[in-house]
Amino acid sequence: MKGFNLSDWALGHRSFMWFLMIVAVIAGAFSYMRLGREEDPAFTIRTMVVSASLPGATAEETVTQVTDRIERKLQELATLDGTRSVTYPGIALVYVDLRDDVPASEVTPSWTRVRQMMSDIQSEFPSEFQGFSFDDDFGDVFGTVYAFTSDGFRPEEVKDYVEDIRDVVQGLDDAGKVELFGTRDQVVHLEFSARRLAAFGLDAQTVLSSLSAQNAIVPSGMISTEDENILLRVTGQFDTVEALAQAPLRSGDIFFTLSDVGEITEGYDDPPSELFRYNGEPAIGLKIGMLDGGNILDFGKALDEVMQEQAALLPLGIDMHHVADQPTVVDHSVGHFVQALIEAVVIVLGVSFVSLGMRAGFVVSLTIPLVLALTFVFMEVLGITLQRISLGALIIALGLLVDDAMIAIETMISRLELGEGRRKAASYAWTSIAWPMLTGTLITTAGFIPIGLNNSNAGEYTRTLFYVIAISLVLSWIVAVLFAPVLGATFLPKKWKHAHGEPGWLRRRFHVMLRLAMRFKVVTVLLTFLVFGLSVAGMTKVEQQFFPNSDRPEVLVDVTLRQNASIYATDSTIAEFESWLKEQDEADYWTTFIGRGAPRVILTLEALTPGPNIGQLLIMTPDLDARDRLIEKVRSYSEKLPGVEFYPKTFELGPPVGKPVQYRVSGPDYAELRDHARAFAAVIAQDERLTSMALDWNEPSRVVRVDLDQARLRQLGLTQSDVAGVLSSLFEGSTVTQIRQDRDLIDVAIRGAEDDRKTLAALENLQFANTQGVAIPLSSIATLDWVTEQPLIRQEDREPVITVKAAIANDDLPATIVDDLAPRVAAFAADLPRGYTVEVGGTVESSAESQAPIMAVMPVMVLIILTLAMVQVQSFRLMFVVMAVAPLGLIGVVASLLAASAPMGFVALLGVLALVGILIRNSIILIQAIEDLRREGKSRWAAVFEASDSRARPILLTAAAASLALIPISRQVFWGPMAYAMMGGIIAGTLITLLFAPALYCIVFGVKPEPEAKG
Repeated sequence: MKGFNLSDWALGHRSFMWFLMIVAVIAGAFSYMRLGREEDPAFTIRTMVVSASLPGATAEETVTQVTDRIERKLQELATLDGTRSVTYPGIALVYVDLRDDVPASEVTPSWTRVRQMMSDIQSEFPSEFQGFSFDDDFGDVFGTVYAFTSDGFRPEEVKDYVEDIRDVVQGLDDAGKVELFGTRDQVVHLEFSARRLAAFGLDAQTVLSSLSAQNAIVPSGMISTEDENILLRVTGQFDTVEALAQAPLRSGDIFFTLSDVGEITEGYDDPPSELFRYNGEPAIGLKIGMLDGGNILDFGKALDEVMQEQAALLPLGIDMHHVADQPTVVDHSVGHFVQALIEAVVIVLGVSFVSLGMRAGFVVSLTIPLVLALTFVFMEVLGITLQRISLGALIIALGLLVDDAMIAIETMISRLELGEGRRKAASYAWTSIAWPMLTGTLITTAGFIPIGLNNSNAGEYTRTLFYVIAISLVLSWIVAVLFAPVLGATFLPKKWKHAHGEPGWLRRRFHVMLRLAMRFKVVTVLLTFLVFGLSVAGMTKVEQQFFPNSDRPEVLVDVTLRQNASIYATDSTIAEFESWLKEQDEADYWTTFIGRGAPRVILTLEALTPGPNIGQLLIMTPDLDARDRLIEKVRSYSEKLPGVEFYPKTFELGPPVGKPVQYRVSGPDYAELRDHARAFAAVIAQDERLTSMALDWNEPSRVVRVDLDQARLRQLGLTQSDVAGVLSSLFEGSTVTQIRQDRDLIDVAIRGAEDDRKTLAALENLQFANTQGVAIPLSSIATLDWVTEQPLIRQEDREPVITVKAAIANDDLPATIVDDLAPRVAAFAADLPRGYTVEVGGTVESSAESQAPIMAVMPVMVLIILTLAMVQVQSFRLMFVVMAVAPLGLIGVVASLLAASAPMGFVALLGVLALVGILIRNSIILIQAIEDLRREGKSRWAAVFEASDSRARPILLTAAAASLALIPISRQVFWGPMAYAMMGGIIAGTLITLLFAPALYCIVFGVKPEPEAKG
């Protein structure tokens, strides 16, 4: 590079360069301390839940009148990817999924648009429709969870204490949402006997109207005198249970109190919508989130101090338990990664010292903290936190970022050996190799472009890998041409003794292999392509994976009963499981969620749809071995219980999927669809590797249909609404009014006596009172029939869908099983009637969806690499030689993955793509060296041999640094497959570059052997 010499300028301003280096290290240290800490990188959950209610409707009616209207309108949303709905009788839950390529900044406006769309169509719903509710905080993470248990305190008393703690925690600087859960609302129950009401000549509606009228808050006027205004107040509102009990009622000329016709008890919502327990004891939970961008370690310390203070203020009998502690998990996780980073630094330093000697190795080692410090500064500016992906990226980059410094220092040493002064030798790198180094650095960075431009959820999860590596590699080039010359001129000796000795044994063996490869160039190329072909075939033997399971010790147990099960049945079933769990040594402690799933304690936790038939336990085990043993025990426990599923699983890394093997069976008719789904489940159940198989909606539920005689109803002065209202009040209960105690509003619910509301006999003996107070038995106006209905209906994009889900009983991966099942699935789908289909879901589908955007941006990566290569070599033939090396790294990838029994997952795929840039970089440096020797007058044969010989050492050194630096993360579940893939690819690719590339060059340019040429 002629003209301005940046390295020479830096050498002329050494004091300023030292000042910049000192500032960089100090700024990097401060940035590192200020960087946020997280367990996993944040990614946007592009899902909103729209809920709607049409009381009294069947599931089919709700689909027609509510769900379908919502989904049809949502199809107009420009950013929509699809809708998923779960419809219960009278309740519709619609999940609105946005496209993965919707920027995070456009998500909130999309939710605003959804609200507007629902407002636009509200007038189209039946008059009984009760409106919408929206949950656009579906992805909120509550990394810290506390449970509060008590002995001798009423739940509302415990709730008051927890609310006080919530207010204190909310005052912390980085506190996000802080919410209570597991609370039960106070309710005053008025339990009556239908026969007794009828005997008094009353019905439930009469009681409801009377109490509501007495308790209403209504204005009673104001007297305006000449001097002042005096307000009038009337009494009668209920402020105590006793006042409610004394409420007067009238039937004809007979007066009596409310307590005469029913039993009044203080209690809680019954049946409850959800329950929460800690180690089997009823509890109230407090879930705590953190604001985006905060340092979770600092927040965790501040939170611990506050909670310790609050725990000391709790009365004896209320205990606080820390059940989810993400700050501690992040502290351990970041600590392990920092340890791995230190190990990688030591390995790279060792390679530098061994290969370059102490003084040159020392100079190279000084560039590492400089690059890392500057990288930390840019990470802080860009808002990149320290988490699983960014720390892994630093380790991957570490082996690559010393490459430029090694080349620069080696070039300086070669000039010192020729007798040049330190300044001239240090500045020579700029004129000779600065541009090839920059081109190579940019090409290596370009290999990671598919990660940076991947717009899937998995791509967003791993995106910081691209940013961190790109930043560190570009900075490594700047350090190599700006700071490395100053460091070399300072610490290297003025004169460097030239090594005149004969080549060592290893180098002589390399000379023999190189000459053979060049002489038998066609054979070398053909053998390389043959091995490459075998590797492509061997790729089919490599297991496929999306993301691995987490290495955290928790066990999640999903509990599912039949779909019409009551929450009492779910509670009882889980209580029996908890009794069993207490006897298991592997369980340290656990929390139980009934009617709902656990809070999203980590971003990748799959959220369960709430329902009375589901529950979830979050169990802490002491270590991974105990975790795995407990999972097997839970599976064995579940197999002994027909009609109930206990599905144990671990946290997922990457976007949540659920059971790994899934198929969606869709079609128009509910009954026929259910039959096809059951038949399909029977087909795939023949594979013994599958276990815990279930359909996400299956059996119909029993329904008692009350067929009313409308003519008889009119004669007796009754309506359908009268009958439905009495039935609802008797069996389910209805709110009459409220008792006002300070800021609390306590519902007063009227319902049948326990013996009446929990037996079918009460329905047959039910009596009504007409407007004249005459008792009328239900049997005189209606007949009772047993029928079945859908307990729920699931749809995707307005089409009914049943998902067949299964776990895996052995170590096989989902993609392997799905591939094996493909012929049977295809045969089954071919026999389905028109309109019915079977599609693959689960892990395989998510993996394909995540890889599709990578393939979409591959042309961009290839174009950038080709452009950079052409800018450097300025020849189509040279560019062909350079690019031919790129795919051959697959040889080492396949060999290493098979040898380590590691899967080819999403992250490993990113490593394979990154290999392309690394290998092209090495080949460009080699080809550039050949062309430089050609310009010096060397023959092509001599130039190829000498360039390959001279570049072998730095290429091998950088390959050793890049591959050995990956050893610390090869032991980790998440990074292991990528580390193995890159290590194998780098090692094989390096050998290919040094042997295959020279042979191919000789073929392309027709180079003939020169027997007299000396090595």
